[in-house]
Amino acid sequence: MSKKGKKTQRNLSDEEQLLLFQQKMLAEEEMIKKKERLLSQFLKDKLAKEEHNSALNLNKINTQWRMVLREVKTRALRKDIEILSQTFERVVDCKDSVIKSLAKDLSEAEEQHAQALRGHLHSVDQLLALQRCRLSLLEESYNMELETLTKEFETERKTIIDQHEKEIRYLQDVFMAMEQNYIDSEYEGKLEFQSMWDDLKNKNLEEKHFLRLQLENVVEDLWRKFQDALKNYTDATEDRKVAFETLRVKDEKSSKEIEVQMKKIQRLQDSISIIKGKIMVHSRESEEQNQYIRDDKELILVQLRKLKAQRTQAREISQENLVKLTLESNAAIKALRKIVDKGEKILKLAEICRKFETEEEKVLPFYSPTLTPEEREEIEEIQPEDLTEELAKVIADYKGMENFWKRYNKVKLEQLSLQHRHAELLEINGKLREMLKQYLDGISVSDEVLSQLNPLFIVNHRSNLTQPLSTPATQPGDKKPPTTYNIIEAAHVISHIL
Repeated sequence: MSKKGKKTQRNLSDEEQLLLFQQKMLAEEEMIKKKERLLSQFLKDKLAKEEHNSALNLNKINTQWRMVLREVKTRALRKDIEILSQTFERVVDCKDSVIKSLAKDLSEAEEQHAQALRGHLHSVDQLLALQRCRLSLLEESYNMELETLTKEFETERKTIIDQHEKEIRYLQDVFMAMEQNYIDSEYEGKLEFQSMWDDLKNKNLEEKHFLRLQLENVVEDLWRKFQDALKNYTDATEDRKVAFETLRVKDEKSSKEIEVQMKKIQRLQDSISIIKGKIMVHSRESEEQNQYIRDDKELILVQLRKLKAQRTQAREISQENLVKLTLESNAAIKALRKIVDKGEKILKLAEICRKFETEEEKVLPFYSPTLTPEEREEIEEIQPEDLTEELAKVIADYKGMENFWKRYNKVKLEQLSLQHRHAELLEINGKLREMLKQYLDGISVSDEVLSQLNPLFIVNHRSNLTQPLSTPATQPGDKKPPTTYNIIEAAHVISHIL
């Protein structure tokens, strides 16, 4: 017993140790979890503080950056305002000059309009007088032609009436002859029909008599056969006759029962017919209602189809309009882009050209017209007085480009003058080159030079140049021959003189 008690004490101590170990482990796990919770809470608080500080710093940076951007933007806007003010002043000056020119053109146009109106009214009066004369002549010719036509109509009418009467008489004679012929042919046809009818009647009577005799003989034979068959039938059907009598009695009884049942059936049929009538009435009413509903349904379907067709048509039209609008908008955008590019190019070229302008051009960019009043009157006489609406619109649209065309024409004139001057200088340069060549050929001595005409090669006070013959009178259409220049060295002339 003592050994068993010791073993139990040892087992209890092991269990207690296990429990103590488990309690320690649980306590350690709880401590670790508490530490983790505290660490996570600390990190969350730190993260929130960092986010708050970063947001504050970001706001400060944004405010500072906005201040810098505002300063830059204000400087740019001030520069833009200065540029815009200059351009606005320039545009206002241009507009003022355009308004003055337009007012002057308007007064000139009003004078031209009044003059054209007077000329138009004068020409209208002349046309009215000519039209009245023409109408009177036409009325006289119409009356003459009417009289001739009435006379011709009366003569033709008389001839037609006479011819018509002759044709009516001829047709009456022909009708009488044809009627007489018809009566004769009808009488002959009746006689032939009567004779044929009598012959056929006699033949039919003879055939009828012959057939009657044959049928009487046949009928007698058939009657004899019928009597023999009747005797045989009565002998053979006596038993059946008795049975028939009994069956007839039964049939009378059953017929009475059938009559009773028929009366019941008739009552039922009457009730059925009444019910059927009610059903028919109700069915007709329901059919009428259904027909009304069907008609309404068909009308609604027709309206629905129409609305669908209208919707599809409107959708197609809107689709087409949208496509057209997109195409036109794309084309307009492209055209506007081209115009904008062209305008930017022109502005760039204007800025480049402005650098090369002289002080006079900067002060007076548009030259004043140099035409005298007489020349202006001549130009107005040459210009057409009557302008169409389209041409007037085009002229009005291009009025604002007058100053541009002035500057363009000025540059174009300067270009043409420079080209003309360049051509003159080229011509002078060519002449000088020819003179220099002749001089160099005169100085140098070679076979090629001696074979050609040389003004310095003189023998017995004569050069080898051919004397020019008497030049014929040039006609105005002929070209002038090229002029040649004979050059003699000055030292040679002086040696001969001294």
